[in-house]
Amino acid sequence: MATAIDSRVQEDVLRTLPGDAVRQMQWRFADRYDLQMLVQAVREVARGPVARLVAGGARQTHEWTPAKNALLEEFDSSGITAAFLDAESGGYLAGPKNLALALIAFELAWVDAGAATASLAGCLALSPIHERGTAEQRAHYMSLCAPASPGEVRKPWRGAFCLTEPLPYAGVDTGMLGGKVSIAEWKDGEEPVLQVEKRGRFITNMGFANFVTAAVDSGDPRIAGSCMVILEDGDPGMFDRGSVTRKLVHQLSSTSDPIFSLCVPASRIVGGYTVKDGRIVPNFNHSDIIEAVFARTRVTVALMTSAKLLSAVEPIIRYQRNRFRGAEQIKAGSVRYEQGLQQREDALHRVVDLWAMGEAGAALGFAAARAFDELDPLEKEKDRLQTEAGVRGARAEAKWLKGVWPAAAESLHRPAAVATANNRDKDVLVRYVLADSVAGVLCPAAKLWNTGTGANAMREALSLMGGYGITEDCPGFLTYKWMDAQLEATYEGPESVQRRNLIVTMTNDLFLAQFGVWMVEMRRIAARRPSTGACIVASAMKLWMWALHHLQNSSDADGTKLYHSARQGVTFRLADALCWLLASRQQILDTMELEEKAAANAGEDLQGTVSFMADLCHVQAARAAGEVGRICAELVYGYNRHPVWDDPEHKGCFLGEELEAWEAYAPGITAYALDVIQADGSHPEKAGPCAQCGENSAFQQLRNRLDLCLTGSQLAKDRAARALATVMIPEAPDYPR
Repeated sequence: MATAIDSRVQEDVLRTLPGDAVRQMQWRFADRYDLQMLVQAVREVARGPVARLVAGGARQTHEWTPAKNALLEEFDSSGITAAFLDAESGGYLAGPKNLALALIAFELAWVDAGAATASLAGCLALSPIHERGTAEQRAHYMSLCAPASPGEVRKPWRGAFCLTEPLPYAGVDTGMLGGKVSIAEWKDGEEPVLQVEKRGRFITNMGFANFVTAAVDSGDPRIAGSCMVILEDGDPGMFDRGSVTRKLVHQLSSTSDPIFSLCVPASRIVGGYTVKDGRIVPNFNHSDIIEAVFARTRVTVALMTSAKLLSAVEPIIRYQRNRFRGAEQIKAGSVRYEQGLQQREDALHRVVDLWAMGEAGAALGFAAARAFDELDPLEKEKDRLQTEAGVRGARAEAKWLKGVWPAAAESLHRPAAVATANNRDKDVLVRYVLADSVAGVLCPAAKLWNTGTGANAMREALSLMGGYGITEDCPGFLTYKWMDAQLEATYEGPESVQRRNLIVTMTNDLFLAQFGVWMVEMRRIAARRPSTGACIVASAMKLWMWALHHLQNSSDADGTKLYHSARQGVTFRLADALCWLLASRQQILDTMELEEKAAANAGEDLQGTVSFMADLCHVQAARAAGEVGRICAELVYGYNRHPVWDDPEHKGCFLGEELEAWEAYAPGITAYALDVIQADGSHPEKAGPCAQCGENSAFQQLRNRLDLCLTGSQLAKDRAARALATVMIPEAPDYPR
């Protein structure tokens, strides 16, 4: 006789792979009909024209062919091109566009990352103009890039972003500029004319770009510092698109090494300039512009790798189930015929791990995109208030904003305090500094974790396809996706750049204050939904926080400070550990959001999906805890010198005669004494006495607690594996269409 529990278990079954309804709730655009329609339009392009190109062998050539070029028109007609633009320039999406661009990147990269790059590179070219350009520059170039309106006969302009130089290992340091700008002509009362000399390397969109936003340094004493300048293919001089880059990945994007030697008016300096004492002073140097641009565009690249992981799940399941079908000795209806490799726990567990990592990466990436959507309008308000206050320069701005920090910290514990007790302007600044401190961490964390661990996980995905995984016709294009992931890990700064950003932003007092609030939040979720593994994440967060404070205030065995910008063996590894926590936390929050919205939507029976997603959270939380615990333990203990036997104070040791005396007061104590030095100096045969935790006993207690929090995590993996073995998938892939 079935019990109520049996009935509940039977209902909570993952019936199908997560669909649009689930993703819209998880990633917070269930109430955005415009974004839902955008996703559908992009998906048609990705799984139709893009997938057909890949299947037809278009990735076998480095050249920008007519067939590849036809994708640009597909981007225009589907709304992809105009998604970045403001309404007055021909766009159709209101408000910030970060989440919209993230969804575009995700859908295109689900099929091919090169196509996603071709689309996003145009946005990257416009981003310096959009973020720091003058009003005239924004109006002019964004309108030119808008697709033609019905009845209008013109082709939209395409752009490229040119930062790196043709130096060995280009792109390692964005401060290394070889391009030069000088004054070609400057007549009295007229606008100066600039001579720009620039050579680029690995520049996307150069096969068809009409304009380039290029970073250059001053080569003339009459120009101060560096800047970014807009170059057009019709400018006087040489606009050489350069030789095609012979890359092994992202072949559906156009990449080459261009050469520019052009004369342009000074009004092309992005953001404008002023003239002081006979010198042209750009309003923004190239670093200011890059910081504003990369802070947003790195998120889309991060999601490209996460899309690969999630797109690999269905092909792997299909391969595992069909593995033995077709052999004469395997009869239809038999377990081996129906389940294939999924008879075995290992095959299922490895797919669960892969899926959990993909979910965590997507959760972190979309959270970062939403964070910038929240930040963008606040930043505009902050800029207005800053101008009104007469605050100029980075240092003055930082000092001005720091004055708001006490109120911001107070608002975390009393949200209504600032809004009711102070004026609206201060409330805006409070919300800005809080949002900025979070976005400043989420962006590099998503880029670092998603592309770094994602590239490694794609190798695992490929191995789960057996020999099929190294063929050109591997289902889901997984071979290409694994190769593409290697490049995405270096896009917009290699991993070291992201870590350098993180070690600054993650120690921001406002971020750490919010991090503490997040720990409490995870405990509360654990009380309501222990199956998510939120307790594990909360304990791991506390361990990480303890380790950070300890390392910031400690030295190694030689007396050298541990937490220092040059001590990257410490700082970088703490940044890596934080990324695991951020991804796992956001995955749990997405699942809780899904559960809440699904409960309110009576038309959707998603309880089985919610339960499965909770199990994936638990699996990923355990993995994250393992990484955090390992990294923190190595850093906390690893910089202490191991004790030796001839230590004059015999720290950590017992002397034989002492034990004999103590035995009279504590019988049996000798059975617990491991490191004993006898009167003749003899001792156990090992390097030295066992290291004692000493002042780090608090860390040891936190680590033990974290290990105990792993209780139940393998049961969650078993449940997820069982669900995976029975979930329904389509009979055939839905792309190419």
